[in-house]
Amino acid sequence: MSANNETVKDLKKKLFYSKKNGVLKVDDETVKKAEEYAEGYKKFLDNAKTEREAVKAAIKMAEEKGFKEFEADAKYSSGDKFYINNRGKAVAFVVVGEESVESGVNITAAHIDSPRLDLKPNPLYEELDLALLKTHYYGGIRKYQWTAVPLALHGVFANKDGSVLEISLGEEDDEPKFVVNDLLPHLATEQNKRTLGEGIKGEELNVLIGSYPFKADDASELVKLNILKLLNEKYGIVEEDFLSAELEMVPAYRAVDIGFDRSMIGAYGQDDRVCAYPAFTALLDIVSPQKTAIVILADKEETGSEGNTGLNSDFLRFMIYDLAKMQNGDGTVALRNSRCLSADVNAGIDPTFQDAFERRNASMLNYGVVVTKYTGARGKSSTSDASAEYVASIRAMLDNAGIVWQTGELGKVDNGGGGTVAMYIANLGIDVVDLGVPVLSMHAPFETTAKLDVYMCYRTMYEFMK
Repeated sequence: MSANNETVKDLKKKLFYSKKNGVLKVDDETVKKAEEYAEGYKKFLDNAKTEREAVKAAIKMAEEKGFKEFEADAKYSSGDKFYINNRGKAVAFVVVGEESVESGVNITAAHIDSPRLDLKPNPLYEELDLALLKTHYYGGIRKYQWTAVPLALHGVFANKDGSVLEISLGEEDDEPKFVVNDLLPHLATEQNKRTLGEGIKGEELNVLIGSYPFKADDASELVKLNILKLLNEKYGIVEEDFLSAELEMVPAYRAVDIGFDRSMIGAYGQDDRVCAYPAFTALLDIVSPQKTAIVILADKEETGSEGNTGLNSDFLRFMIYDLAKMQNGDGTVALRNSRCLSADVNAGIDPTFQDAFERRNASMLNYGVVVTKYTGARGKSSTSDASAEYVASIRAMLDNAGIVWQTGELGKVDNGGGGTVAMYIANLGIDVVDLGVPVLSMHAPFETTAKLDVYMCYRTMYEFMK
């Protein structure tokens, strides 16, 4: 009987696939490294709440590591490092490899835009002696989550003379914050009859920005006038300048540790900067890769990757063509020989909301980086669905490097789903699979990740590109 039980135990160990908490699979030194790595990541989150700020912060870090801006007529050789800045809203970092670009490159692609409240082109108005800003939400949000939380204003005013004024107000302790107000529960009888999705409507996401009127007796819109006077004195702008501005309201939170054990990170914008940061910091640590290594930090993923700074543009295609051309190679051949990790998050299963997930195929915090073979919605719509052969090669890489990893889907089949940049890269003939960090409260103003998973993402990106 004992022998039979032992045989069953051995067979199960040999044949069954089982997931195990990553903290139980690694040593204390690895946990310590994950915690140390998280400190740099938290600082990045605080300094990069919009795609423009993320590009700026990443370029600053890259230049400190010897990266220089790309020059089309320059000659590059193995080990050279440069970046390509796409309109200040997307950026690619490149380390030239020993092999030719035509033989293929290793690409990691993440996005640096996150759900937020964009200001409308003509946003400023006064109602009941209060000044407010009209917003148009960006990306998939649950609108009720954006009320009654402190907000900060970020963005740029682009002036007719070609100058650009950068704005960041509300992040420092001594700076004012802004807020979208909600109805008090005592008077919310009618509002409570709405569905959760309509509890707060898009046109109700109005940001409160002031209440002092300009001191005059016989004029209207005096609070609005006073706000414009303050803006003019501080920034030199007039109301018409909003027409050519890109201004966003984002949560005024700083990245913090979560839990008594400080094992997790809470912050705004972790989808998808939790993958962008590991990708480009891994590249910063690479010296002379075998194949040319590229990290792309893209814009517009949350709205479908459209536009000239999104990955549904020709940005990646033309970049590969340019890199191949500088070596007298064929860009089309280079694309077909290339590989990519679409570095994007997955929805970690939440103990409180388990019914939304199919547990056997759900990702969990602290179980490592998540390989997502396909995304999309319901019948795998809007996904590339990576080939079995390519997934097997990534499996081998992860296991050989001792990286803690798991697989995952984005919830139950009929519950919905989501997309990434993977399909646009696959359309270029590149092998690609999604790989990233599990996130709790994805797309909320405050998201949660595990430090060990973030560190495993970094290790994966380094292993893939080295």
